[in-house]
Amino acid sequence: MMKHLIKITFLLILLSHQVADASERLKVAVAGLNHDHVFLLLNLYKDKQVDIIGIAEPNQTLSNKIRTQYNLPDAIFYHDLPSLLKQVTPDAVLAYNPTNEHIDVAETCLPLKIPVMVEKPLATTLSDAKRIAHLSKQFETPFLVNYETTWYKSNQKLKELVDNGEVGQITRMLVKDGHEGPKEIGCSDYFLDWLTDPKKNGGGAIMDFGCYGANLMTWLKKGERPISVTAFTQQLKPEVYPKVDDNATIILSYRDGTTGIIQASWAWPYSVKDLQVFGTKAQLYAKNDKELLKYKQQNDPPKPVSTAIPYFEHHIAYLEQVLKDAVPPVNDLGSINNNVIVVEILEAAKRSAKEGKTIVLN
Repeated sequence: MMKHLIKITFLLILLSHQVADASERLKVAVAGLNHDHVFLLLNLYKDKQVDIIGIAEPNQTLSNKIRTQYNLPDAIFYHDLPSLLKQVTPDAVLAYNPTNEHIDVAETCLPLKIPVMVEKPLATTLSDAKRIAHLSKQFETPFLVNYETTWYKSNQKLKELVDNGEVGQITRMLVKDGHEGPKEIGCSDYFLDWLTDPKKNGGGAIMDFGCYGANLMTWLKKGERPISVTAFTQQLKPEVYPKVDDNATIILSYRDGTTGIIQASWAWPYSVKDLQVFGTKAQLYAKNDKELLKYKQQNDPPKPVSTAIPYFEHHIAYLEQVLKDAVPPVNDLGSINNNVIVVEILEAAKRSAKEGKTIVLN
């Protein structure tokens, strides 16, 4: 008898913990499914780390595919975001749609005071970016941007060392981002349809991967805007990407003489996302998400730096903390302030490449 009571008590405790965990999980709605990064969220849902209470996707074929693959209930699917938000009130909306539609998500959610997180970059035009920032401020509601490189412990440790003066004054920043190409690595047709569209994505590799470098450099420079932007773009594979660039180099000049070089490409022989910072004392090199090296003398081998630091594992953990704090971040990698500058840099870069001249920012 006692054994049965103990067993029942244990099961009740376990059930109560499961109910508590479920009630504490972030409840999100999804705007669009045609960005392949949505699978990161869907896998977190599968692992019971987040609750999805609504999905807005006009493409019925795509909706059916995701519904079946992740065993999602029919009742949470809607044709559009306004219809969804009339029925449910999520803790936040996560957008996985074309970049030029981020403004529509902002116009729908922010007046309702529903926080938003979109996939990078913030917008395709500076006017849209500024409008989103205005709405976020007007309705005192966070609008955040998710970058894969935000969750790299190597980048977070590098920033800590830079802020502590380990490299001295920054003189040069170099970022390489990209892969063999979205088609080459097997991105879905739904994703490719808009990722290679100059209006929906705003460009090709210059937008898709140029934003990473602009985001990191603006962060390292503590929100400072460059004074000029110079860029070059190429179509190395015009038969694959006839409408947009697939290779871009962006050079940023800052008032203190710092130079930032962003190399963004869909034509690397391998996938790469690294960051190098050169200063008057040393160089730091974040090779990937975990490895960080420090160089001090020309002939000395680089010294590995531990990146075992506490930081958010993914965008949902970060979003949970932002909502818990009830204070929008000001200058971090996901902040609206940083990301308006990112779009300003990208817009200037596209203009520079098109006109063949350096663009001086006012």
